[in-house]
Amino acid sequence: MILVVGLGNPGPRYADTRHNVGAMVVERAVERAGGGPWREKFSARLAPFSAGGASLLALLPQTYMNESGRSVQPCAAFYKLEPSSVLVVHDELDLPLGELRLKQGGGDAGHRGLGSVTRHLGQDYLRLRLGIGRPPPDFRGDVADFVLQAFAPHERATLDEVLARSVEAITLLASRGLPAAMNVINQRIPR
Repeated sequence: MILVVGLGNPGPRYADTRHNVGAMVVERAVERAGGGPWREKFSARLAPFSAGGASLLALLPQTYMNESGRSVQPCAAFYKLEPSSVLVVHDELDLPLGELRLKQGGGDAGHRGLGSVTRHLGQDYLRLRLGIGRPPPDFRGDVADFVLQAFAPHERATLDEVLARSVEAITLLASRGLPAAMNVINQRIPR
């Protein structure tokens, strides 16, 4: 089994923000697979689903982003999952919108949600990094303001492609393993 974690902040205020793109992907994956039902456990929403012939479990922490590890670790422990069976789907400032990267291990690059997961689980979990880009030069505010903004209308088509490719990445990971999934996913979306 693979535990698929969608990072984000809870509640409708944050639902469509850049910082919640990981949660958007996981919700889409469960919906597309006809998974569920959703239930509450480990300070999170959980739903079983299938992809690529494998059983997966979706986890959407209902803590704030910087406390995500408090949901991920007890869930992984309950199901006796090694970090290599945990996929964390998250926003990534250092990739432009439209780029995805699938990898295992690494640092948190200042991402507080990843930092929390790493503190609770170690570094060897899988990551699906979803590019959201950096704020444009004329942006007034700091990075925190940027990630808590909704995607702009002109970004919606690219966001839809990202969601679809991310669900494909989860399916490929489940059916063919990490190296094969990385070969397919770790490339730009053609424009």
